[in-house]
Amino acid sequence: MPFPDPDGVTALVGAVRRHPAVTDMHLIGSRARGEVTELSDWDFGVDNEDPPRLAADLPELVAPLRPLAAQWERLSEQATFMVVLPDGVKVDLFTGGTRAVEPPWAPAAGTLAGIDAHTWDWLLWLGGKGLAGRDDLVRAELRRFRDHLLGPLGDETVPATVAEAVTRYERRRAAAEQRFGVSVDRRLGGVVTERLRAAGLLRPDGATPRSTR
Repeated sequence: MPFPDPDGVTALVGAVRRHPAVTDMHLIGSRARGEVTELSDWDFGVDNEDPPRLAADLPELVAPLRPLAAQWERLSEQATFMVVLPDGVKVDLFTGGTRAVEPPWAPAAGTLAGIDAHTWDWLLWLGGKGLAGRDDLVRAELRRFRDHLLGPLGDETVPATVAEAVTRYERRRAAAEQRFGVSVDRRLGGVVTERLRAAGLLRPDGATPRSTR
């Protein structure tokens, strides 16, 4: 089926379709329902005959697209591979099968990059939910965001908005980098904050967002 979408999404779909275990891919989620916002991601169900083999091969399949993030969803039992393309477009691949739900992050020199990828993927997704007016979901997810990301970094406050979550995370990331003597690549965060700003969820100075209503 044709996908009237950004070139990166077309390339990603093509790469995954070529895997020998894949039998079909179909658009699901908000885009399939016609409920699109400026930040809506692209959700695809991936029908396949060998979920473990596909799961093992997905990182290599998407690597030529030079994604800013490519990771498995840590907080869902449904196996979901999440990709953020170089232009900040988020694509989620639902591959079948299950995965164990993982505990909150444990900050260390070797985990800060993973924490950063999880943070910006999550905030990009939350931005789309905010634009769709799903305020209850956003509030619940910001509590989980505190539990799994901000809390382990030393900030026990639940952010009231996506914009506040950005500010609190960036502050704690800087402190963690100093503590562990490492530096996290800023490209992913830069692209996501630009998308959030363009959608009106961050002011030019990164502060108070507009109302999403």
